[in-house]
Amino acid sequence: MAKKDPTDLSVEEKLKTLFQLQSALTSIDEKKALRGELPLEVEDLEAEIEGLSTRIERIKNEIGEFDRAISQKRGEIIEAEASVARYKQQINDVRNNREYDTLSKEIEFQSLEIELCNKKISEAQKRIADKNAELEASEEALKEKQGDLDIKQGELDDIIEETRAEEEKLKSKAHDLESKIEPRLLTSFKRIRKNARNGLGIVYVQRDACGGCFNKIPPQRQLDIKMHKKIIVCEYCGRILIDPELAGVKIEKAVSDQKKTRRRASTARKSASSKRATDANDME
Repeated sequence: MAKKDPTDLSVEEKLKTLFQLQSALTSIDEKKALRGELPLEVEDLEAEIEGLSTRIERIKNEIGEFDRAISQKRGEIIEAEASVARYKQQINDVRNNREYDTLSKEIEFQSLEIELCNKKISEAQKRIADKNAELEASEEALKEKQGDLDIKQGELDDIIEETRAEEEKLKSKAHDLESKIEPRLLTSFKRIRKNARNGLGIVYVQRDACGGCFNKIPPQRQLDIKMHKKIIVCEYCGRILIDPELAGVKIEKAVSDQKKTRRRASTARKSASSKRATDANDME
């Protein structure tokens, strides 16, 4: 049997299909709502872990740079000490005061270089100590966040696993229903649903009001909705409106209506009793 073209559906069939789609999507939303804030918490923890991992990598790189700087300064100290030793040996063989002064200045300069290198090494070692403390704190924080993530991810996975089969079934049903709705109407429905706070794109009339925003619907418009001749939207919230009978929803009578019915019945009984009493008096 050939599949019916969505554009060939009657307004009544379109409304029914849309309401069935809304029901399936609402059930999917309810399944997702069971996860609560867990998905957001997991995302936040993943972002924090990524940030901590980046910080740890940066700290390690900085420690590596300080280590290389220390190695370089130690190499410079060795060279300076060798120069000092060589100049001290040469100073014993000088022939005049000028050579003596020159060598003395070189020895003094190399000694200052050694002192400066030792100072740089001390500063770098202090920075390394600070960075190691920062690294330890960051690694501890990372370990703690990773533990929290494992717990939250486990909880989320358990909830997803519990609802996976039913959710997949609902998604399949929703996909099948979407294929039965003409693209333009489906696009409008999705836009309405996206903008609606509760995710309802089509609602049935409840107590003479829109089931989405609860604003009163004029009697003539309610009659048009019951006629199923065209698709009607709420003039306040823009949701598509459907007759509850067409949606397969049984609406209970309002309490006030029930009270009015009881009052009318009571009045009728009183009138009947009064009439019987009058008739009896006339017979006498």
